[in-house]
Amino acid sequence: MTASPNSPAVLPPPTERIEALRWLRQNLFSSWYSAVLTLVAIWLIYSIAVPTLQWVFTEARWGVISANIRLLMVGQYPGIKPSADFPSDQIWRIYACLVLLVIFIALSFFGRYDKLIRRIANIAWVTYIPLILLIVAGFTYKDGFLPVVSSNLWGGLLLTLLLTAVGIMVSFPLGILLALGRRSTLPVIRWFCTAYIEVIRGVPLITVLFMANLMLPLFLPANWAPTSIVRAMAGVSLFSAAYVAENVRGGLQAINKGQFEAASALGMNYFQSLRFIILPQALKLVVPILIGQFIGVFKDTSLVAIVGLFDFLGIGNSIKAQPEFVGTSKEVYLFIAAVYWVLSWILARYVKRYEIKT
Repeated sequence: MTASPNSPAVLPPPTERIEALRWLRQNLFSSWYSAVLTLVAIWLIYSIAVPTLQWVFTEARWGVISANIRLLMVGQYPGIKPSADFPSDQIWRIYACLVLLVIFIALSFFGRYDKLIRRIANIAWVTYIPLILLIVAGFTYKDGFLPVVSSNLWGGLLLTLLLTAVGIMVSFPLGILLALGRRSTLPVIRWFCTAYIEVIRGVPLITVLFMANLMLPLFLPANWAPTSIVRAMAGVSLFSAAYVAENVRGGLQAINKGQFEAASALGMNYFQSLRFIILPQALKLVVPILIGQFIGVFKDTSLVAIVGLFDFLGIGNSIKAQPEFVGTSKEVYLFIAAVYWVLSWILARYVKRYEIKT
């Protein structure tokens, strides 16, 4: 269809172009008090940023990081110096775990376009944490392919990530069971789950870590004494499970009762309806808050330094006490904070992308 000669010309929709000065006036100098706050903020940023950047680039002794980077990453994990127990460098195991991580991420990326690859990726992620624990811990004698490495030698960022991974892997299914138990019609199960959740959520994590470190051996056979790392993993997992349970319970309460009735009408029993209808919807609703909870678990693992473990923060505390690096506390803690921030930011970006997609 052509426009009539007498009809006005069709113009494209107007687009508003905000110039820099106009943007500044609308957002930073819209009123007199807004202008005052803007100027005060600029002065504060300048007063803090200039000395900080000057210190970072001219005065900071970053050699403490480069000289101890391996210690910060893996602690005393055997390598470099051969010994009777470890005749060869075992750091290749950590590299193997990183290679597997890259492969699994690639499978997840290409799984968006192929159903079979997506299924393989899902299975791979389920087995990833047990697999890396097997690789890191080993299972053969000292002359074998994967000699056993005592957990007392795990440390640094490696230990922090393993504590986080095990805490998430154990607390997630346990939290689901606690959430379902709190909604149970059986009074004993409901009271037990409610008491567990409220008690654990009412005490700080450090208390749970001390209790796990001191009391866990009392509930186990006398000939099986768990290491301090296993006790810390148990404490982190039990603590996180209580918060996961409340998050999942919120998702379950958001599901309309008609979903249960529809599942019953289809002939499904209670467990089938939970598996195929209720839980998938409830977990999808609470994925962002669960990822936030897992970010909290990652940062809270730094508390294990208080119970004597040399995690990422614990190694940092020992490094700054080295005679040649006395007075480098700021450099060490700034580096540790930067690593925590980067890893937490990556998880937060994942949550944001998930929210946009859904």
